[in-house]
Amino acid sequence: MPVSFTIPALLAIAIGGALGALSRYLLVLWSVQRFGDAFPWGTLLVNALGALLAGILIALLQERLLLGNLWRPLLLVGLLGSLTTFSMFALELYQFLERGQIALAIGYPLLSILLCVSLLWCGLLLVRLFV
Repeated sequence: MPVSFTIPALLAIAIGGALGALSRYLLVLWSVQRFGDAFPWGTLLVNALGALLAGILIALLQERLLLGNLWRPLLLVGLLGSLTTFSMFALELYQFLERGQIALAIGYPLLSILLCVSLLWCGLLLVRLFV
């Protein structure tokens, strides 16, 4: 997707982002009230829902409906980007598999998990040591 820094595109991303963030919050809150907080069901729910919606929206926007230029930033970058980044992670992983790039399909999620958990730990450690 080409990068667009137009005011309408940025506003579409902001509106979609607000809707996605609110949706994530409400879905996680509902999940905790419904199932408790012993397991992160809400995160699993938004990630699964985001992946499903990403597949639907990408197929619709790229292959079927071919709507105007603002729908992609609104729905994919804004809404799904703030609902869950996992939907884009799943798309990127799927694209590696679709292109037959098996090493990248295996390495990308492993690197992502190891790097992100390690950096989260580093961030916690830095604050705990120095703040």
